[in-house]
Amino acid sequence: MQLSFGQQKMLELGRAIAMRPRLLLLDEPAAGLTPVEVNKLSEKVCQLRGQGITIMVVEHHQGMVMEIADEVAVLHNGELIADDTPAAVKKDPRVLEAYLGRTGG
Repeated sequence: MQLSFGQQKMLELGRAIAMRPRLLLLDEPAAGLTPVEVNKLSEKVCQLRGQGITIMVVEHHQGMVMEIADEVAVLHNGELIADDTPAAVKKDPRVLEAYLGRTGG
């Protein structure tokens, strides 16, 4: 039986949590996933966080990050330009300029 790419990613996550980590590092977990798969992944990450696992995610999928994160750090050209709650980061003029090409307001 062959697993889809999304199923393979969820299996990788399952293998990682089987080790009962206190800290889980996820590097681009949503890369290549469909929107439905991203939602399932987000739900699982929130569930794990609710179980007391600290989770650090490096991710370009902004919607997912803003949905699941308690705190967001934004890097631009290797420089930290924002580190705050998702709501504050969404409004940060440096983030808006760097990623949307406009200033807040």
